Amino acid sequence: MTCCSATSPQLGRTRSGDLTYVRTWNGFVYLAFVLDCYSRMIVGWQLARHMRAELVVDALEMANGLRRPAEGLIAHSDRGSQYCSVTYTERLDEFGIAPSVGSKGDAYDNAMAESWVATYKSELVDGRTFPSYEHAEHETLSWIGFYNNERLHESLGDVPPVEYEDANFRLIDNYKTGNITNQSNREPSLQQTQD
Repeated sequence: MTCCSATSPQLGRTRSGDLTYVRTWNGFVYLAFVLDCYSRMIVGWQLARHMRAELVVDALEMANGLRRPAEGLIAHSDRGSQYCSVTYTERLDEFGIAPSVGSKGDAYDNAMAESWVATYKSELVDGRTFPSYEHAEHETLSWIGFYNNERLHESLGDVPPVEYEDANFRLIDNYKTGNITNQSNREPSLQQTQD
């Protein structure tokens, strides 16, 4: 299972996680994030001065606090030690989330998360060293807000993730309440192009 599998992910059914780092004058700051594969929205994140499993668990906790996991939710990641840790996998189990890890040595397996890291690094970090942890945190959280609410995504029809989700939730709600019909009497097809 990959977040970017051949068939389009379903709304709210697959999340991908990864972590990255930024430099500060006092050392590295690590960012763990959870991305909804359907809308590309960052639904959970956490920054810390360490890379322990608690970092990715905190991002998972945030994602699940903001959005209750749908039944059948899959959490995809690479094979990093944080994502294979007992702490993280037990927390997934407690939430009823199925874990999915990439194949060993396959850089494309978590491509959507890796693509997000590349965007974050090129648009925000761009070789900078932040003066402090707090500065890196403030800049990162501000940029995530921009990314989710304002940044246009070609793969989403040139709308931000929040707009894409709103439009598709309305489409599903209208279908379920009978306000629109699908000629084949199936769930609406909400296809998107892949990155």
